Amino acid sequence: MSLFRHHPTRLVRLVPLLLVFIVAGCYPDHPQSTFDSTGPVAQSQLNLFYWIFWAAVFVFVTVQSALLYICLKFRRKPGDPDPEQTHGHNKLEIIWTVLPVILLAIVAVPTVLTIFDNANSPDPDGMHVNVVAHQWWWEFNYPGEDVKTSNELHIPVDEVVNVSLETKDVIHSFWIPKIAGKVDMVPGNSNKMWIKGEEIGIFHGQCAEFCGESHANMRFQVIVESRADFDAWVASEREPAVIPVEPLAKAGLDLFEGDAQCWSCHKVEGSSRSRGTKGPNLTHLSGRQYLGAGIVENSQTNLRNWLTSPNDLKPGNIMYRDAAVYNDPDKALSDSDISALVAYLRSLK
Repeated sequence: MSLFRHHPTRLVRLVPLLLVFIVAGCYPDHPQSTFDSTGPVAQSQLNLFYWIFWAAVFVFVTVQSALLYICLKFRRKPGDPDPEQTHGHNKLEIIWTVLPVILLAIVAVPTVLTIFDNANSPDPDGMHVNVVAHQWWWEFNYPGEDVKTSNELHIPVDEVVNVSLETKDVIHSFWIPKIAGKVDMVPGNSNKMWIKGEEIGIFHGQCAEFCGESHANMRFQVIVESRADFDAWVASEREPAVIPVEPLAKAGLDLFEGDAQCWSCHKVEGSSRSRGTKGPNLTHLSGRQYLGAGIVENSQTNLRNWLTSPNDLKPGNIMYRDAAVYNDPDKALSDSDISALVAYLRSLK
């Protein structure tokens, strides 16, 4: 602080740089910008933001203008006597008490309407998705479709989707910036919301409540697609995993369901042994866009890196913490084991 006290021009020079960062953070094309809404929930929340923002701007400009005027008009000049001492001004005090009340009452109208609109689904009998948060990944269960998947939420465009929110461990918060604002997920409690995507594409979601070491790495994708594409995806997800015939992939399957003990935490539909629920469902892993709950693209190289050292990509994750292959030198995976597992997981389409 002493640096800026003795050189105030340095602080002034920093202002444009700070403005650049502020504007960059609000740029509509940013994956987590809320200024490019693609759904009615996000749009209503953006409209409410503008109401509150411009009300705040009005208050700021009015108060600062009055303050500046008073400072200039009534500044003390050489030779001026002490001003008259008073104990208040009843009319002014009433005015600056009543005006904020009126302003807040005006802002309260769109606020209350938005809260009720977003709390009550316009189609309660529409599609339903149960979202369960884990440290640090997402589980998506479609009870009406008999589908359960992880880290990628598929929804049909222009259709209301009713979402139930639960957590298996600590507090999380479900947030899709361009489609809907965040709703907390509290242990022992079930929250709900509704969403609707009005534009086909892939949108980024994020846990918005600090939940531990890899909170920033707890991401997911929302794939908004046509009804035909969504139905095709559902039909594909219902199919069990195909048993690989390629020798290296078959060796990976044996490892997965054997010594590597991946089966104890992960479920693969069609497998008689891989029924675990502690980790993400891997039935159609190779068809997903990302790995590790949205932190890296789903490629062979990234999958190999994940299996080699998951803690480097997502610190504190359960697989690294609990799996014997990462904690017991006698059970450590060799390079050939990793290659076999990669081949098997890449076959899960």
